[in-house]
Amino acid sequence: MTETPDALRLVALRDLPAVQPGDDLAALTRAAAAAQGLVLSGGVLVVAQKIVSKAEGRIVRLADVEPSAQARRIAAANDKDPRHVEVVLRETARVVRHARGIWIAETRHGFVCANAGVDLSNAPDADTAVLLPLDPDASARRLRDDLLAAGAGPLAVIVSDTFGRPWREGLVDVALGSAGLAPLADWRGRPDLAGRPLEVTAMALVDQLAAAAGLLMGKDAGRPAVWIEGLWPAGDGSVRQLLRDRSGDLFR
Repeated sequence: MTETPDALRLVALRDLPAVQPGDDLAALTRAAAAAQGLVLSGGVLVVAQKIVSKAEGRIVRLADVEPSAQARRIAAANDKDPRHVEVVLRETARVVRHARGIWIAETRHGFVCANAGVDLSNAPDADTAVLLPLDPDASARRLRDDLLAAGAGPLAVIVSDTFGRPWREGLVDVALGSAGLAPLADWRGRPDLAGRPLEVTAMALVDQLAAAAGLLMGKDAGRPAVWIEGLWPAGDGSVRQLLRDRSGDLFR
């Protein structure tokens, strides 16, 4: 992004069908956009992680999970389902904090979030858990490539999820993966309004767009995709660029 846009237009894609493993997500989103008269070109498509994970088959039936002794101990101490705890343990690379029944973990992707991103809400069936995509950046790229191959574009794609935040109440959507857009808008070296060069300002552009899209997605609206116009997709990169290196993290 070279300039700050004057305005953005966000449109939630209505009537996307319930996504099942193996579904063609590009075809579903194109059909939903076409039904609303939207042309997926010159903008950013934000899709909720949940539908990406469902399409990729990242679903676990709790009936198929055998809890470990560790999972049973944790579950008993926190009044949790040991099968759910076992799935969380399997998705956890590092335990950041575990207290008062809350499990904050670092995933294999490097994300720090509750329950390692394992979610029971809006799962396709009772007693099933939805996991994060194995590689959300690759998921975003596949969806973008499929849309471009079908005649859409130019466009960028962001895969978003709802995360909590340290020091602040409330949840905010953030980007887990992206393609076709520089994740960071690096303003270092630019002059501020007083002419002084900015030294540390780098805006998490894909997170800002994910949060904006989250306003239309809701948690119970059944609108897991949002089209954003007004910001021309430029650059590329990985959401991993937003993960702070341990050497510069004062809280590890």
